[in-house]
Amino acid sequence: MAVSDVKVLGSWPSPFVMRPRIALHVKSVNYEYIEEILLESKSELLLKSNPVYKKVPVLLHGDKPICESLIIVQYIDEVWSSGPSILPSDPYERANSRFWAAYIDEMWFPALRGVLVAESEDAKMAAIAQVKEGLVLLEEAFGKLSQGKPFFGGDQIGYLDIALGSLLVCLQVIEKFSEMKLLTEARTRCLLEWAHRFSSHVAVKDVMPEADKFAEFAVKLRAKILKARATPE
Repeated sequence: MAVSDVKVLGSWPSPFVMRPRIALHVKSVNYEYIEEILLESKSELLLKSNPVYKKVPVLLHGDKPICESLIIVQYIDEVWSSGPSILPSDPYERANSRFWAAYIDEMWFPALRGVLVAESEDAKMAAIAQVKEGLVLLEEAFGKLSQGKPFFGGDQIGYLDIALGSLLVCLQVIEKFSEMKLLTEARTRCLLEWAHRFSSHVAVKDVMPEADKFAEFAVKLRAKILKARATPE
């Protein structure tokens, strides 16, 4: 298949865009990356490809658009099956990976985002407490799912590694803004070591945003969100 037949519509600050890109790198699939400037406008291609949510990432495989980051990762794993497996082959392990990925997106990431957009110190500390609690749960999950190996997926990066690892830059920025270490040797030693391995992996390092650049974007995003809250409808 030609390179142009596989495209990813994305925006560099989006941690969710990292997910399909990492999956494609794991599978050694060549693709074209198309940058969307979302704070300014949305392209016709994006609106046509994802008319429901109108957001990135979108995988274009020929003339077929696939939306939502984790659904895209699963699609990549199934279509390019000759490459390293991303989802576990065992049904129980696969179900566990999907469970924890859903927890990350539905509960842990909203708490992480809540730290950034909190309007009071009390709200900020409550969100930080939820983030810490989630990290402890994920530390325990890592111990069970990795079975003593380097990644959630075992010897190689897998589905849950991609789901959580794509949010590490967000965690770094929250640590910077809150002046508080959230991944620590004392509470989450295994996750801390895993985070270093994941971030330096060949499939990841070229698509992971620089923390300082991401922090600048996060400041602009926070201002935009708070302004929208303060503006009456």
